[in-house]
Amino acid sequence: MSSDICVHSWPCSYYLDLEKRWVPGKLSLTPHSLKFTADKTGDVLVGLPLSSIVEIRKAASHFIFSAITVLEKGHLKHWFSSLRPSRNVVFNIIEHFWRELLLSQTCTASVGLPFPTTKGQELTGLMASSQRRLEDTAKVLHHQGEQLDSVMKGLEKMESDLDVADRLLTELESPSWWPFSSKLWKMPAEAKPKESASVADCEPFGKEGIVIKIPAVISQRAEAHTKPGRLTVLVSGLEIHDSNSLLLHRFEREDVDDIKVHSPYEVSIRQRLIGRPDVAYRIISAKMPEVIPVLEVQFSKKIELLEDALMLRSTGASSSTERSFSVWQAASGLMGHAVHHELPAGGHEGGLLQLQSSQPLLSEGEAQELTQILSKLKGLALDSEAELQRQGEALDGITTAVDRTTLTVDKHNRRMKKLTR
Repeated sequence: MSSDICVHSWPCSYYLDLEKRWVPGKLSLTPHSLKFTADKTGDVLVGLPLSSIVEIRKAASHFIFSAITVLEKGHLKHWFSSLRPSRNVVFNIIEHFWRELLLSQTCTASVGLPFPTTKGQELTGLMASSQRRLEDTAKVLHHQGEQLDSVMKGLEKMESDLDVADRLLTELESPSWWPFSSKLWKMPAEAKPKESASVADCEPFGKEGIVIKIPAVISQRAEAHTKPGRLTVLVSGLEIHDSNSLLLHRFEREDVDDIKVHSPYEVSIRQRLIGRPDVAYRIISAKMPEVIPVLEVQFSKKIELLEDALMLRSTGASSSTERSFSVWQAASGLMGHAVHHELPAGGHEGGLLQLQSSQPLLSEGEAQELTQILSKLKGLALDSEAELQRQGEALDGITTAVDRTTLTVDKHNRRMKKLTR
């Protein structure tokens, strides 16, 4: 289940108040809970949901050793010390997941939406999440199509300029007078405004839209130094900001060499540099499951799912939602109930049918909402298919235009070399 996924674990010591001693062990964080396991006995000494935490603070035990205190409902305080790699790293990550959980609960309560309690509500929520992801993907495809259109316009402008160059070279090769007049040499200069105009035409190609933006915990190379920040996925690349919205680094789309997915909540991004250390960032976020599908679309050839992520995917764990079951499990439940409804009345089957009839799996409103979502998903899928087909044809046209332009440039270079001999 996604709620049981271990986001991170750290060696540390826990203060056992009853025995007045420190117990070495491991502190583990999942998306919804915090757990401490003793090394020697393997006993779970602390297991509390993040929603029950009232306060998380940095503190010092006996005014010497740095520690983290977690205050639970009921005024029960837990002390964790000897944290590795450092207290700040552990504090930043735990506080991030605790804050995001509280914010998600607050947002749900503020709009008056209760947490899903039935399979119909949960299935509707999952389908709505899938619709949002497909909309994000369609947005990426749309901007990618605009970029391809701009490239095609640039190539057409280049072919027009090459036609002008061809006429000039023809006149140079067969001049109608001798020596050359100054008018001929001014013609390329007069073409400069056209070049600047072509640059202006390409400006929209550099404009970019934000696909998704999430809060995160950022670390660069060394895991011992983390800081709260933000990851922004753009059409043309990725941006990493700190908590003060100061840009730490921008990855252009073509500069990203690899993205490794360590878990549904943790990724690392690297850019290789020649003669300098690589630029690498490790990013942990409670909202990362919403970003990974977008990254898989934008960087399909550069993204790599590591062993933990592959294992989670193979076991059917949902990486796009934090709820405890997947769309397919819910759908299979629907199919199972549908089969039971077809059983003849009488005996055990009749009782089961009567029970299910009195408690319908999907209300009429939920069924209508699911129908609307499925219709939108179908429309988005068809539009995406048509856009992909159009972009494929555009790529074929770009390839042909590039080959044609390359041959023309080579031919002009040979003619220019003959003129300079």
